[in-house]
Amino acid sequence: MNATKNTFSIKSIFNDFKEITKAGLAISVLFSSIAGYLLGVNDEHPFKWSVLLVLMIGGYCMVGASNAFNQVIEKDIDSLMDRTKNRPVPSGRMSPKMALFVASLLTIIGISLLYTINAKSAMFAAISIFLYTSVYTPLKTVTSLSVFVGAFPGAIPFMLGWVAATGEFGIEAGTLFLIQFFWQFPHFWAIGWFLYEDYEKAGIFMLPTGRKDRKTALQIILYTVWLIIASLLPSLGFTGQLFITPIAAILVFLLGLWMLFYAVRLYQLRTAKAARTLMLVSVSYISLLQIVFIVDKFLR
Repeated sequence: MNATKNTFSIKSIFNDFKEITKAGLAISVLFSSIAGYLLGVNDEHPFKWSVLLVLMIGGYCMVGASNAFNQVIEKDIDSLMDRTKNRPVPSGRMSPKMALFVASLLTIIGISLLYTINAKSAMFAAISIFLYTSVYTPLKTVTSLSVFVGAFPGAIPFMLGWVAATGEFGIEAGTLFLIQFFWQFPHFWAIGWFLYEDYEKAGIFMLPTGRKDRKTALQIILYTVWLIIASLLPSLGFTGQLFITPIAAILVFLLGLWMLFYAVRLYQLRTAKAARTLMLVSVSYISLLQIVFIVDKFLR
């Protein structure tokens, strides 16, 4: 009986840790950092499993810390929304003090590990945690510009991988940042659209016009176009060591048209189902784009 209780207790703690760090989201963000690292390695900066492992652990800690701090700050707001009310802190399974301790510990571990790779990686991780926790999170209940602010820490992981590989921030890392920066807008506005009523309960502002209307849908289309343009920059020959072949550029362009189709579809239908579909397509888009970039690099 005691063994069963202990197992249940350990399982519960593990599940709560996954929830407070948003493990699914953290792993998907981590994929961006791994992609950036693989794109950054070269003869001058060779691939090292030890660096990749540290990047993965440090990167997870970085994202997990941001999410944990977010859930401490938003514990009262989370209790108002159906999708968040069962999280560890608002449900009472974890005290705010314990959540704060976890967040602080992850911050220290994450930044320390990334510092062993190079100082720039640690610096960008610290900036990401600060912006997400201290600027983006408080702004969510004040203005829809929170999405713009949140796009900065959200765009760091792809770039972070390149910086971890090379120790440098230049046009290459900046381009990776730009791609994921523009990606944030259609992705999070789609989420804000199909979860509009839930966010409204907590007074959270996500959509640029504050409403599920044509103007919001039009902005989603426009930012998707900017995303496509940013994604094709490496094919034009002025992004340094980051470049893709014409074949890869065609694939990236087709991926962009695929996402643009669903952005236009949202404009036409303006339904929660269309917004959810766009969100799922956007997740596939960024992952497939990164895979195309990586495969293109190692096959050419």
